Amino acid sequence: MRDASRSAISIENVQHSYVLRGGKEIIALQNISLDIQAEEFHALLGPSGCGKSTLLYLIGGFIPLQEGSIRTRSGEVTGPGLERGIVFQNFALFPWMTVKQNILYGLRKANFPRKEAEDRAREFIQLVHLTGFEDAFPSQLSGGMQQRAAIARTLAVDPEILLMDEPFGALDAQTRRIMQEELRAIQQRTKKTVVFVTHDVQEAVLLADRITIMSPRPGRISHLIEVGLERQSVEDMLAQPEFTAKSEHIWRLVKDMAESAMRGPA
Repeated sequence: MRDASRSAISIENVQHSYVLRGGKEIIALQNISLDIQAEEFHALLGPSGCGKSTLLYLIGGFIPLQEGSIRTRSGEVTGPGLERGIVFQNFALFPWMTVKQNILYGLRKANFPRKEAEDRAREFIQLVHLTGFEDAFPSQLSGGMQQRAAIARTLAVDPEILLMDEPFGALDAQTRRIMQEELRAIQQRTKKTVVFVTHDVQEAVLLADRITIMSPRPGRISHLIEVGLERQSVEDMLAQPEFTAKSEHIWRLVKDMAESAMRGPA
């Protein structure tokens, strides 16, 4: 049983709707309750449109909460906060700034003193293996390098919680594997709580300690799964029979839900 006193994020009875042009209401999330523990790597998995990104943005405070509550150790979530950093799929780097300038921008917005900001920028450039590319512009970097810079910019301000919205979805398969390995190593080194949105079953199993599987709209928590695998290199994990069995089990759960949603009510 998990210790509620160690929760980094507590989500209680969250419901969220969108109103379309013409007044039709779409329920995106329904009755979501979830505790995510400190230093946990937690994946939100489910088919497109299940509300996993909506839930992530609610945790981040980027869209207003309609019903229910979300709390971190800093208190009730009512908007963005420095204890929560986010990494997007599209990198979101300023194209007119170098790698170092992008990282310094976040540090200055967080009011870090100049020397400390310079030191932290250098430290996190090293952490994500971009030493030598400090003065490169985003257009001069590969997709994987741009995402490393985006991760460094977010981590440099030292958030307790790292929110990631399909951050490797735009990368080629080889770069994606490398970035998965890098991210897990960074999380283990920095001890951040990570909430990671993905629709890729294998990615969720490779990275997460626990996986929340969300149902097709309206998004509900369908299953909460402890991964329970020994953390090794990506290649070694992919070779584990236990990894294959866990991935296939989760894939069947997701597939059955998607097929049931397509059939509609009996």
